[in-house]
Amino acid sequence: MLYDGLVILAIWMITLFGLVALTNTAVAGPVIQSLLFIELVAFFTYFWVFRGQTLGMLAWRLSISTTAGYRLTFTQVVLRIVGAMAAFACLGIGYLWILFDPARRAWPDVISDSVILYTPKQPDK
Repeated sequence: MLYDGLVILAIWMITLFGLVALTNTAVAGPVIQSLLFIELVAFFTYFWVFRGQTLGMLAWRLSISTTAGYRLTFTQVVLRIVGAMAAFACLGIGYLWILFDPARRAWPDVISDSVILYTPKQPDK
């Protein structure tokens, strides 16, 4: 999450710097917040639907799929984002849920019927 958060932060900074440069004034308000949220959803939608992993997940050899082994749909991505917001809103309890879930899934995984997969590093030949 930290790696992806840094990428998203960079995207948001580019957007905000561009808007400030275009308008020559400070930018704030619900329209700007909505734009940044749309960028967040677009980031995760692109990577989860079309690639099966974000840049941060790639660094840790993680991927995401449905419990049946398919790529996520747009609806599942939206459900996953809603689940992530709920997990954070409850002070991270939704992510600590992996300690109690037999399948080791957090709330976003359960809500979106998805699973995070780890690919071990291949030994050198």
